[in-house]
Amino acid sequence: MTDSPVVIETRDQALWITINRPDKRNAINAGVVEGITRGWRQAHDDPSVRVIVLTGAGDKAFCAGADLQSTGAAFAFDFSKPNVDYADLLRLSQNATKPSIARVNGTCMAGGMGLLCMTDMAVAADHVQFGLPEVKVGVFPMQVMSLLQSIAPRRLINEWALTGEPFDAQSARDAGLLNYVVPGAELDSKVDWLVKRLTDKSPTAIRRGKYAMRAIASMSFDESIAYTESQIALLAMTEDAKEGLKAFAEKRKPTWPGK
Repeated sequence: MTDSPVVIETRDQALWITINRPDKRNAINAGVVEGITRGWRQAHDDPSVRVIVLTGAGDKAFCAGADLQSTGAAFAFDFSKPNVDYADLLRLSQNATKPSIARVNGTCMAGGMGLLCMTDMAVAADHVQFGLPEVKVGVFPMQVMSLLQSIAPRRLINEWALTGEPFDAQSARDAGLLNYVVPGAELDSKVDWLVKRLTDKSPTAIRRGKYAMRAIASMSFDESIAYTESQIALLAMTEDAKEGLKAFAEKRKPTWPGK
């Protein structure tokens, strides 16, 4: 690891983004937001990258939220700007067309919950604690709620946000925040397994599929079905679809052109 607040590295077809502030429990500062943003964009600019993995350095924390060591910096806003950088990162993630996985290796609190929610899938070690403790310091998980409300049940969000009390990994999985909870020693192997389940599939289908899922999220059924019937017709004309059908007929693994 370097002194950079975020380390970006390519491992085979996955781009790993690691928050590199273990001594600060991987707390969010301007450098962390900038680094994660840069990694997300780099992944989309590189056609060889098929999946993004977001994690934290060390084994204590995934991300403990905003860096409160300097509260003036954590909650200092330029009111001439309509957008906040952290919010822009969450916007970027929602419009992304490459799949992402959160490797939750330790404590996941406050703004760290937003980073968890901005990914498509998540695997956590069974010792991890989660929470929205903002009310304990006089603020509220405003931006996190924008993503959380479409993932977890309303009653649970109410409890987490209004009481600020932590909850464990199994509760997080039961609430829909996680795909898998595994012993800490098995975290990397489970993340690697999930990465492989993505990288052997059609990149074109995944890319267009994520785009469509985002588009229909706020549509009625009638709007959604009209949109998706046109999308499947377009998808069938791609080179990946033609290769996939040909490989199926020939009983072999497809070689995806990604087009």
